Amino acid sequence: MSNSNQFAATFLQEAGEQLALIEEIILDVEQNPQDDESINRLFRVFHTIKGSGAMFGFDQVAGFTHHIENVLDKVRNHLVPISKELVNVILASKDQISRMLWGSDGRDVAQEDFRPQLIARLNALLPQGNASSQPVTATAAPEQAAPTAASAAPAAYRILFSPEPGILARGLDPASLIADLRALGPCVIVAKTDAVPPLDQLKPDQCALSWEVTLTSDCGMDAIRDVFIFVQDDSKIVVEALPPHEDSVGTSSAVAPVKASPDQIPAASTPSFSVVKGGKASPASGKSSAVHKNSSTDGSVRVPSERLDRLVNLLGELVINQSRLAQVASRLDTPELSAPTEDLERLVSEFRDIVLGIRMMPIGTTFSRFKRLVHDLSDELGKEIDLITEGAETELDKTVIDQLGDPLVHLIRNSIDHGISKPEERIEKGKPRHGTIRLSASHEGAHVAIRIEDDGKGIDKEAVRAKAIEKKLISPDAVLSDRELFNLIFLPGFSTAKAVTSVSGRGVGMDVVKRQIDALRGSVEVSSAPGQGTSITLTLPLTLAIIDGLLVEVNREQFIIPMAMVTENVELAANQRAGRNGRNLLVVRGEQIPYLRLREIFSITGSEQDVERVVIVNYCGNRVGLVVDRVLGSHQTVIQSLGRLYQTIEVASGATIMGDGRVALILDVPGLVHYTDTARLAA
Repeated sequence: MSNSNQFAATFLQEAGEQLALIEEIILDVEQNPQDDESINRLFRVFHTIKGSGAMFGFDQVAGFTHHIENVLDKVRNHLVPISKELVNVILASKDQISRMLWGSDGRDVAQEDFRPQLIARLNALLPQGNASSQPVTATAAPEQAAPTAASAAPAAYRILFSPEPGILARGLDPASLIADLRALGPCVIVAKTDAVPPLDQLKPDQCALSWEVTLTSDCGMDAIRDVFIFVQDDSKIVVEALPPHEDSVGTSSAVAPVKASPDQIPAASTPSFSVVKGGKASPASGKSSAVHKNSSTDGSVRVPSERLDRLVNLLGELVINQSRLAQVASRLDTPELSAPTEDLERLVSEFRDIVLGIRMMPIGTTFSRFKRLVHDLSDELGKEIDLITEGAETELDKTVIDQLGDPLVHLIRNSIDHGISKPEERIEKGKPRHGTIRLSASHEGAHVAIRIEDDGKGIDKEAVRAKAIEKKLISPDAVLSDRELFNLIFLPGFSTAKAVTSVSGRGVGMDVVKRQIDALRGSVEVSSAPGQGTSITLTLPLTLAIIDGLLVEVNREQFIIPMAMVTENVELAANQRAGRNGRNLLVVRGEQIPYLRLREIFSITGSEQDVERVVIVNYCGNRVGLVVDRVLGSHQTVIQSLGRLYQTIEVASGATIMGDGRVALILDVPGLVHYTDTARLAA
C-alpha cells in the first residue's frame, strides 16, 4: 500500500472515531445545554474532520463540514441557541458525512446525498445575514475556510511552534499551518534553524525547523489553537498574548504562557480496537493558551485485531504445552525438572493475564451508541425517554463486546416500545412524563452483569400466559413461577404485541437475544413488577479465550466445568441415590439440590463408584449438582471451538486439549439443564 493510501486509511479510521464522538457529545449537549465546554469540543471535532479531510483529498467532506462549523461557531458564541432542531440537524449531518466517507469511497457522493437539504437547515439556524449556501472546498482561499469568531479588538500574540521531527512522514506540512496563521491576520514569521544538522546528516523526511510568529488578530486564542489541532499531541506549541505595547518579534512578554494540563485534553473515543497505555488525546478543549506534549510520553499503540487474535492463539498453544510439561515433571518427580516447570507455570499464568488484559475494552464503547438509538426511536414513537448509563468503565473481552451489540439493541428497543408509555399516559398514572432506561454494567466475580432497567408498565403476566396457552406452549392448568413465565418471551415467534409496528410485534428479537447470549456462555434473567418496570440481566464471562476450569472425570472421560460457576462439591453415597423415590435430589445443609449424572447424559459405560462426587454449580440463581467419579483439581483451560459439525450440541460450549493429548469437553451448564429437561418431557 502506498503512503497516500495508508494516510487515507488512517484518516478514515480516525474519522470513524471522531464521528462516534460527535454523536456522544451532541446528545450530552441536548441534556445539558449550558455546557459550553462540550460545544467547544464539538466544534473542534468537526474542525478536525474538515482539516484532515481536505489534507487527504476528501474535499466534499471538508466543504460540507465547513457549514456545520459556521453554525457551531455561532452556538459557542451564544448567537444560536441549543434547540431540538440543532441536535437533529447535527446528527443528520454526522450521518451524511458517514455516507460520504464510506458510502462511495468518500470522494464521489452520488447516492443518498442530502447535503443541499442539510445546508439549508443549517443556514436556517444562523442569524439573518450570516447564512451561506456556497460550499467551501479545500481549494478555497484560507480566508474563506478560516472559522469565524466573535468580534474583538485586534491583539498581538506570540506563537512558538516546534514540530516533532516525524511530522512530514505523517503527511502534515508545517508550511500549511503557517499559512493558516497568515489567514488570521498580519504576521511576522521567523524560522529558527538552531536544530538543523550538517548537510551530510540531514534527513529529507525529518523536520528540524521551528518558527516564532508574531500575529496581530481579532480572532482570539481559540482560533489560534485550532490551527494546531492536528499536531498538538506531538509538537511543542506555545501561544501567549503580548501586552499592547509589545508587538515585535523577540520582545519578552510579561504574560507567562499557560500550558494545558492532561485533564484539560479529553480522551479520544475508543476505536474499533486499539491498545492504549497512555491515551492519545483528542482535540484540546481546555481554556489554556498553550499546548505542549512530548511524543515520548505517549504510550498509545494501535494494533490490528487479527494480530491480537494470533497472539491469543499462540498463548493457547503455550498453555497446552506447559500443561504437558507439568504432567511429565509430575510423573518423573525429578527436582531438577520440577523447579523450572513451576517457574514456567507462573510465567505463563502472568503472560496469560497480560495478553487477555490487552484484549479487554471498556463496555462504554458499546453503551455510547445507544444514546442515538433512544433519541431517534423515542422521537419516532412520540415518547420522551432518558437513557442513563452506569459502569461504562467495566471491561470485557473484545470478542464478547463485538457480539453484544445486537442483543442490547433488541432489549432497548423492547423497553422503548413495550415498556415505556407515551407522556400523557405516564402522567395519568402519576409518573413523570419522561421515562427512564438505565443501562448498567458491573463485575461479579469472573463475570460481568449487564442490566437493562426501565420504569415502564412492566410485563403483563396474564397476557404472556394467555399467549402461551394460545400457542399451546403450556396447558391451561399449568402452574408456573414468575421466572418460568418470563422465560416464555424468549421462545421463537412469541409476542404479546397487539399490532405489528416498525419496531416490534413479529416475535423476532428476544429469541435472538437468548441464542446470542447462550453462544457467549452467558445467561439471561428477567424480573418485572406491574406498573413499576422491567429489569433484564445479562451475565457474561469476562473472556471467551482462556478460563479457569475444574477438571473432573467419569470412568476415564474428562470434562471441564467453568470454575466461576462452581460453588462447592460434596459426596454422594450409593444409598443416597435411591433415597428420594428415584428423584435426583440431594440434601445439602437442609437445601434440596437437583443433580444431573454425567455418566447417563454422555452414555459412559463402566462400573459406578461406591462414593461419587457432586460438583454444585450456580445456574441463573439456582444450584444444580453434576455427578462425577472424581474431581481432579483446577485446570487452566484454552477454549477450542467444536467446529461446524458439532454446532448443534448444546451440552458443551467447546473443548480443550489436555497435556496428554486427550480432548476434554467444556460443559455448558445451561445447555445441560435444558437438554435434560427436554429429554424428560419427551419421555
